Amino acid sequence: MDCRVKPGNDKMETTDTLMQPGIAKHLIALLLAAPLLAGCLERGQPTMVDSSRDDDAFCQAGGTVKVGSSEYIACRKDRDVQQANANARTDRRQRNLGEYMLNNPTRP
Repeated sequence: MDCRVKPGNDKMETTDTLMQPGIAKHLIALLLAAPLLAGCLERGQPTMVDSSRDDDAFCQAGGTVKVGSSEYIACRKDRDVQQANANARTDRRQRNLGEYMLNNPTRP
């Protein structure tokens, strides 16, 4: 068996452009950066949860209160006020936490 290397056969030829080192590095970098860039498109606004069905079911009280009655309207207004207060508390806590972190930095 002849195991000698033939001269001139030591050059590797690649015809596939995706396997070239420069393009492969860029493709990997793009694939790693895509999820991070997708997070920037969110714009920081949380998605709103549709709680109207829950409020509707709660205020109808199992079918005893009719939609459009004064009790139903008062219940929906109360639920709206409760939800607005909860959102305001959440925003206030987040703002207070941010201010606390700015005013009390930890030093490593």
